[in-house]
Amino acid sequence: MTLQTITLGGGCFWCTEAVFDRVRGITDVESGYTNGHTINPTYEQICGGDTGHAEVVRLTFDADEISLEEILEIFFHTHDPTTLNRQGNDVGTQYRSGIYYGNPEHGEIASAMIRQMSQDKLFGAPITTEVKPLQNYSAAEAYHQDYFAKHPNAGYCAFVVGPKVDKFRKTFAKYLKA
Repeated sequence: MTLQTITLGGGCFWCTEAVFDRVRGITDVESGYTNGHTINPTYEQICGGDTGHAEVVRLTFDADEISLEEILEIFFHTHDPTTLNRQGNDVGTQYRSGIYYGNPEHGEIASAMIRQMSQDKLFGAPITTEVKPLQNYSAAEAYHQDYFAKHPNAGYCAFVVGPKVDKFRKTFAKYLKA
């Protein structure tokens, strides 16, 4: 087993976490905040939009079972990488699309994928996903962890997260955990 980590911001972390909880080869998913200037911010501070942080999920994955390229393919197709600081009705810099890495090779892989997708005009609009070194990461509060699993019928989960998970299941069935 070759464990690696990558941190992804795809809008609301509840959605991104719910998708990647179901991906084979992902051994841990943690919701958190990154690349802002406040140390250990709270959710309320993040929602205020003044900390500079993005809502993210930190993924630990077995690189012998799933590649970073496969993870990023899922990532790019389960959120809108063309809207700046927005995912659906969630608006603000905390909802930006981003790939945050500790391993510089991961940054190179992500940048190369974005260049290729942009060249291929895959999304019909410019990709706004930022690719930056991971800085000032902190885990989100305990009540945010596994949120969709704990609250599948809550309004936002039922109407936003659930359909995103269903789309993942249909589009990426080969990556589903057994």
